Amino acid sequence: MSEQEKDFFRNTWVRYLGYANEVGESFRALVPVKLVRASYGLAFAYVLADTGDKSLKIYKKDGRAKNVILETGDALIWQTLASVAIPGFVINRICKYTGQYLKNNVTKIPPTPRSWITVAVGLASIPFIIGPIDFSVTVLMNLTYRRWMKS
Repeated sequence: MSEQEKDFFRNTWVRYLGYANEVGESFRALVPVKLVRASYGLAFAYVLADTGDKSLKIYKKDGRAKNVILETGDALIWQTLASVAIPGFVINRICKYTGQYLKNNVTKIPPTPRSWITVAVGLASIPFIIGPIDFSVTVLMNLTYRRWMKS
């Protein structure tokens, strides 16, 4: 892929901004909920920036309102699912169940170290969930939105 073809929002370090809410969810046990919500704000800012980028590119290439709207919808739905909604939920559940397991089954760990272990498990799981979630959302989009919009 040439430098000109590289997607700034999906193929560079900027993609990690979409995972800000997963980091926030990982730290939920240790930080005020306002910080977790702020991490969602950063992730949604990334989603909107990528959506705007895709919309502008199709507008410059094609200019037809229908195609711009379809591309905008595609980018917004894909990014919301793949970067915010599904990963945030998954990390939240991983951290919740890790914390519960440690509290109920490993009773010799005090609360503060238990919270840090929960954070570590959440952070460590991020690289393992992203690929499968991105792939699954792409398949879902291909079977639903993208198919419906072609007809």
